[in-house]
Amino acid sequence: MIKIEFYDGINGLCGFQAEGHALNGEAGEDIVCAFVSSACLLTANTVTEVIGLDADAQSDDGYLKLMILENPSKAQDVLNGLKLHLTELEKDYPQNIKVIYRRCNNA
Repeated sequence: MIKIEFYDGINGLCGFQAEGHALNGEAGEDIVCAFVSSACLLTANTVTEVIGLDADAQSDDGYLKLMILENPSKAQDVLNGLKLHLTELEKDYPQNIKVIYRRCNNA
């Protein structure tokens, strides 16, 4: 199962962490994993490369974390879009995706 944690702070969302595998198909053919991976990478790249915010971004096989270090308010639309996308996918694939909400350390 893929678990996605969204971190909520004083000024809105400040990051997310996605971890695990959907186990919905063979490696390289798992569409649920592809949906989540693509959406999370698009979000991380948009925040860091397009908007240009300072962030701690880490990735590995089955793991991606993005914590915005400055002005997370500038990324709210992008982060809320990811949250909406993944909560809708969770409705369609409840056995493969779990969305969780946490408070930021600075909140």
